[in-house]
Amino acid sequence: MRLETPTQRVLDLLQRKGIVRPSDLVDIGVPRMVLTRMVVRGQLEKTGRGLYRLPGWQGSEHKSLVAVATKVPQAVFCLLSALQFHELSTQLPWQVWIAMPRGSHVPKIDYPPVKMVQFSGEAYSEGIEVHERDQVQLRVYCVAKTIADCFKHRNKIGLDVALEALRDARSQKKASADDLWRYARICRVANVMRPYLEVIG
Repeated sequence: MRLETPTQRVLDLLQRKGIVRPSDLVDIGVPRMVLTRMVVRGQLEKTGRGLYRLPGWQGSEHKSLVAVATKVPQAVFCLLSALQFHELSTQLPWQVWIAMPRGSHVPKIDYPPVKMVQFSGEAYSEGIEVHERDQVQLRVYCVAKTIADCFKHRNKIGLDVALEALRDARSQKKASADDLWRYARICRVANVMRPYLEVIG
């Protein structure tokens, strides 16, 4: 029977997860100093504070979201980042937009830059979908919730962005009128969205 070295255990974990944090090593019984040695030997790359990956690992087009979800598992991707995830925007946000419960502190992440908004009650908890990318679970608001959030935060992201997302979601059949009305009420923007929903149908 082959005995796995600590290095091999880390490499096996990376094959499964894509990105590892020092805290992940507890479960496989490997001391944190192994990561430092592997970086020195060129077996690992450090991609940010406490994030390691295999050299040259590209990941999916959602690698910024994967990096944030690895560091802040309770974050929910919202607004511009959720629009990009659902392919409802031509914009490439330079920040990763996350929602956190009211009273949360902005997570300390070197890269990628994060923009946090705080939601409370149903506005935070409703409409969360879980998608797996690069073996990491991403919590992303569904299309209808994202659009309602865009209207709610139209002063931050622009009414034109919210309208484009609404038009695209309806034309691509990614959100039903019933779902849009439901999340408009949850986000308290039904009166704002009503004229646009009535026109688009």
